[in-house]
Amino acid sequence: MNLDELTISVVGAGLAGSEAAFQLAEKGFQVRLFEMRPKKMTPAHKTADFAELVCSNSFGSVASHSMSGQLKWEAEKMGSFILETAGQNQVPAGQALGIDRVRFARKITERLQAHPRIKIIHQEITSLHEIPKPCIIATGPLTGDSLAQSLLIHFGDEFLYFFDAIAPVIEADSIDMETAWIADRFDKGSGSYINCAMNKEQYYSFIEEIQKAEKTEPKDFERNTPFFEACMPIEEMVRRGPETLRFGPLSPKGLRNPRSEDRPYAVIQLRQENKEATSFNMVGFQTKMKYFEQKRILRMIPGLEKAEFLKLGSIHRNMYINPTQKLNPDLSSQNDPNIFFAGQITGVEGYFESTCIGLLVAHFVAAKVLGQSFQAPPRESALGALHYVLTGEQKEHFQPTNINMGLFPPLEKRMSKRDKRDHLVLRAKQAFNQWHQTTEVFHHSQPFIEDMALVLRELS
Repeated sequence: MNLDELTISVVGAGLAGSEAAFQLAEKGFQVRLFEMRPKKMTPAHKTADFAELVCSNSFGSVASHSMSGQLKWEAEKMGSFILETAGQNQVPAGQALGIDRVRFARKITERLQAHPRIKIIHQEITSLHEIPKPCIIATGPLTGDSLAQSLLIHFGDEFLYFFDAIAPVIEADSIDMETAWIADRFDKGSGSYINCAMNKEQYYSFIEEIQKAEKTEPKDFERNTPFFEACMPIEEMVRRGPETLRFGPLSPKGLRNPRSEDRPYAVIQLRQENKEATSFNMVGFQTKMKYFEQKRILRMIPGLEKAEFLKLGSIHRNMYINPTQKLNPDLSSQNDPNIFFAGQITGVEGYFESTCIGLLVAHFVAAKVLGQSFQAPPRESALGALHYVLTGEQKEHFQPTNINMGLFPPLEKRMSKRDKRDHLVLRAKQAFNQWHQTTEVFHHSQPFIEDMALVLRELS
């Protein structure tokens, strides 16, 4: 069969859509990649570049003992185009994969535009009937209203929604480095984060102002929309109790302030945003406070009194479907097996989780078009665990999820959290390797994750 004569449509050039389009084109298929930007923008995107990172510039941990690191290890084995490009555009971020988001998106765009088997069509798709099949819907949680309505008719009932939030970004030169200092938690890493410490009095004054601040209120139709737990606005955390931030993004654990003999009561961390280190984002500081309140309150933080904000925090409503009730095991629609879904619209949360579903769906689509079978990785692996939570068990109340220990099958013996984590990672590697050796997948040329894991081990 001449693959060059087979065309697959991909709608949406975010992380999942870009990954899927590239993988299919590399396999030999012709790909139509539909992207509405810049003709029509979303409430969250700022540029026309593909795979633009909106909420933060981190793909999460690359530590070999973490579930997030294991997911990247597996994606590297499968040849993730997004992961490779992220590695080429990384910025210091301790044990996380921080990315220069401008260079990253530009490089993704250039690679896809230059690919001889990818035709990019800047057009908003407003109906499923407009899309040549087979197709992959990777429009993400900010799917346009018209296409969302078409999907609503297709599936026959309401979609699910949650709020997502964006953290502020600060100009590096406006940070007072006579007050702030550079360090990673427990001194693991090369010193990637800028830290701003608060004493007890400063912390409670800060909490009080957050409580009093004017917030952006949801519209009437959004009032029952929940926040995603892993991306909770700081004011929502404060509502759960004044100490919540100290045990979350403002935890002082593993950090010692060289400017003071006193142990910090709370610490705000700033993560490098670009390769030039001219801007930093506030880690875990998603917020729905109004812009003028953000400037006033965030400048209460020691070291940020004269902060210049390149981007302020905001919230937006995200849409997803219930994959356990609407999708087949290959992530195609139960109502039309030639319509596949990838990325956050399937109910995964997180940049790299979204990417991995795009990677996986590319294999499912290729197999179906060629009349072949493709089995997802085993549930004991990270990618298999992520796939299983989407399709393995029907759930009436499905919540978006990122990769975590709770997705994996339980171990036979009870053990400490650290031992459990290590055993889960070891089992995942063994299960994935066995699957990988007997399954036809795309292969990666640059062992970025293995190299990064080695660097982290040396640093620790």
